[in-house]
Amino acid sequence: MKTRSQTAPKPLKTVRLPPAKPRPKPPPPPSSRKKGQPLVDPRRPKKPPTAFFYFMEDFRKAFKQENPSVKSMQEVGKACGEKWNTMAFEERVKYYDLATEKRAEYEKAVAEYNKKKESGELSEESDYD
Repeated sequence: MKTRSQTAPKPLKTVRLPPAKPRPKPPPPPSSRKKGQPLVDPRRPKKPPTAFFYFMEDFRKAFKQENPSVKSMQEVGKACGEKWNTMAFEERVKYYDLATEKRAEYEKAVAEYNKKKESGELSEESDYD
């Protein structure tokens, strides 16, 4: 007598399904922001770059003149970071001063923006949704 494991399994009944209809893509979100994120007013002043970014701007120009064959931004960024880390504080001061000036201008602009917003000069209902 054969046991169940020694006998051939019975073939399964197959059921043919109708072809699947392609699902429509969901509509894109109304904006690129994620759910729960506040709306950003495009009229609000932009934050200024840090001292490192001002240094990077100068360094990139000089680096490209010295190394015209280097096209990779990764290599330029690495070289810039290494240079910034090896610089003495006295060399960095001019970039810190520039960043501080720009930061002061930004803070004045934000204060003006907030005053206008509170006084109603900038309408709360705007078309930047």
